[in-house]
Amino acid sequence: MILSPAPYAEAGKQLRAERERLRLSTREVEKLSEAIAAQKHSQDFYLSHAWLTDVENGKFKPNLFKAFTLCVIYKLDLDRIADFYGIPYRDLGKEQQTVTLPRTHLMGRPIERADATLTAPLTLQDRIRLQETNLVSQMFSTWGEVPITLLQQLDLRHSVYGYIGIEDYTLYPLIRPGSFVQIDPQQRKVQSGKWQNDFDRPIYFVELRDSYVCSWCELYGSHLILIPSAQSNGQARHLRYPGDAEIVGRVTAVTTRITDDRSSVPR
Repeated sequence: MILSPAPYAEAGKQLRAERERLRLSTREVEKLSEAIAAQKHSQDFYLSHAWLTDVENGKFKPNLFKAFTLCVIYKLDLDRIADFYGIPYRDLGKEQQTVTLPRTHLMGRPIERADATLTAPLTLQDRIRLQETNLVSQMFSTWGEVPITLLQQLDLRHSVYGYIGIEDYTLYPLIRPGSFVQIDPQQRKVQSGKWQNDFDRPIYFVELRDSYVCSWCELYGSHLILIPSAQSNGQARHLRYPGDAEIVGRVTAVTTRITDDRSSVPR
């Protein structure tokens, strides 16, 4: 008779390795879990010796209550145990954005932990000029560990993001100052054509010699024309291309403001 392999054998091995790392026996884990269950006033948090042995042998996976207890005893984050069982817990915030719902709704609170951190500059206030449009990756040049606040769901490792300076009204009111834009660096060729409205017209994030701009663009020979919105009160800029300007990519998404800090658009 051939026995079928345990469905969670590999995950069980990893849990056993974590226990052995701490030089704990299954009986000791059981004892520690008793205290946690008593504190929580629920036996759902209790881990028996037999249960832990079966889990380490890969017979089944722990539920949320028992995973919590394992995290407390083994000094692990929940996403670590989720990884053992192939659950991409770290991608939860990003994955939530891929599911579109048919009805307008309030967003839930972001996933937060008191000890959660995000790599961000320690000298944020001194080094970053929020008045200017910039690439987010360029804004964050000196990195350190700080609590998660803003930019929690931005995938900075795999995507390009831009920040629209609070004094940049180039595409106002379509893209308001203080907005964040997502950029597709694969779309760097300026498209031409007749657009039905401003929303259909491609928007590009452009790197200049000493600054950045988010704008509509037209290409004529070796000249790139940056076209502002009519309501911005700005003027079109003619630049040598690619000598004085480089297309970072096309803007594909916007997290925008709907109110301004100022009562009117600058002249």
